[in-house]
Amino acid sequence: MFQNLLSLFCFVLAPLYFLYVCVQYLSPRAATVFNRKQSTPKAEYIQNIMAESDQAPSFDKPRLVVNKVLARAQQESAGGIFRRCIGRSELKFLDPFLMFVDFSLTPPSGFPDHPHRGFETVTYMLQGGLIHQDFAGNKGTIRTGDVQWMTAGRGIIHSEMPAGEGPSKGFQLWINLASKDKMTEPSYQELLTEEIKRAQEDGVEVRVIAGESMGVRSSVYTRTPTMYLDFTLNPGAQVHQKIPESWNSFAYIIEGEGVFGSSNSSPVAIHSLLVLGPGDGVSVWNRSSKKLRFVLIGGQPLNEPVAQYGPFVMNSQAEISRAIEDYQYFKNGFELARSWRSQ
Repeated sequence: MFQNLLSLFCFVLAPLYFLYVCVQYLSPRAATVFNRKQSTPKAEYIQNIMAESDQAPSFDKPRLVVNKVLARAQQESAGGIFRRCIGRSELKFLDPFLMFVDFSLTPPSGFPDHPHRGFETVTYMLQGGLIHQDFAGNKGTIRTGDVQWMTAGRGIIHSEMPAGEGPSKGFQLWINLASKDKMTEPSYQELLTEEIKRAQEDGVEVRVIAGESMGVRSSVYTRTPTMYLDFTLNPGAQVHQKIPESWNSFAYIIEGEGVFGSSNSSPVAIHSLLVLGPGDGVSVWNRSSKKLRFVLIGGQPLNEPVAQYGPFVMNSQAEISRAIEDYQYFKNGFELARSWRSQ
């Protein structure tokens, strides 16, 4: 019996104990000899991965959020529900942007016949449709995902009414024109949803309405240089978008919540408009369990005087008075208004 136990110790237990001692003694030294790092604790490893994932590209001057406006729903005279973001007391103007509104229209509400002069309107449909008519005989319907980029120029009268029974939802952006372009002839650029260029990578999808993103450039011509991007980020995704340093820019959250500007900022939720400060790019992270969708819009400031009276935007009060007179007496761009009514 004793001989059996002695054999077990000598030939089994003793070698195992010797191997254990060698491993404990040599493992740090072996790591040094072979230039290997010792294992990292699991919690520290996870923190390292998160830190690496939050690292932004080398923007010389990252844009941070300098103002936040919550767009509350209001019912206005047109009969629809509006969330006015730019063109309100807290944010009257963000050169070159005169207005940005999130709208929902249900018949019989809408925008009946009304004039414009001196700027552009960009209508982006998220749901439903909008029927457009103008005094030059143009008529059409833009539907979910479509864009109409209208240059009012020297003058136009048109109507915009919801199509169908359900709600028609979307955005309308007003972009100021430089003094040299204010009296240009009216024109349209319309993009059907399938014509809008897209890019997708690493859980990020972008629809490039104007400008450039992720190697894709829009075909839209912008008299006032403008970018208009519609981003969707899957949970855990991030995007780093360049913006010309001299431009003003903002983001508006359509769905979900995201972290904008700085990785340690608090998440911002739906219906918030974020004005971005100066810099050459912005970073956005989706740390939630749901999709994040937002538009990122930027434009080159005109740095010109702005005189506005409702749908007329010029550079001086004298020019506003002239626009009102032209509209009332059907001249200088409003000649076709004398006998026109939308159908």
